[in-house]
Amino acid sequence: MTKYFKDPDVVATLTDEQFWVTQESGTERPGSGKLLYNHEPGIYVDVVSGEPLFASSDKYNSGCGWPSFTKPIETTNVAESHDTTHGMVRTEVRSAHGDSHLGHVFPDGPADRGGLRYCINSASLRFVHRDDMQAKGYGAYLDQVEEIDQ
Repeated sequence: MTKYFKDPDVVATLTDEQFWVTQESGTERPGSGKLLYNHEPGIYVDVVSGEPLFASSDKYNSGCGWPSFTKPIETTNVAESHDTTHGMVRTEVRSAHGDSHLGHVFPDGPADRGGLRYCINSASLRFVHRDDMQAKGYGAYLDQVEEIDQ
C-alpha cells in the first residue's frame, strides 16, 4: 500500500500559487484554474502528497468557476473541517495525508448524485490521465474512471 505524506521536497517545488493555495489556504481566482475545463478521463491527486482525491467521472460543470466534483474517489483521503474565515460558515476540504488546502464542500450539488459540490482549486491538484494511471501507481482506481471513447 502506498504511503502518502506531506513531502517537503515537493512543497519546495510548488509554484507561488500552488504554495499559497495548498499551504496558506488561499483560493485561486474563479475561472483561472488550469483544470477547470479539463474533460479528459483520469484522476485528480494532491499536488503535494499524490494521494488520490477525485475521479473525472465525478467531475461536473457547476458554473462556480472552480473544478467541481460530486464525491471524493477515496473518502479517507479527504478531511473536512469547520471554516468561519471571510465572514462565512463553510466546510473546508483538505487532503488527509498531505494536509493541503483543496477548497470547500457545499450542499448544492446534483441531487441525483448525492447533493454535494466539492469546489476545488486547480492549484491543489495534479491530473493523472487514465492512460498513465497504471504506470504511475493508480491502477486500483481505473474502475472508477470512465472509458475513453475510441
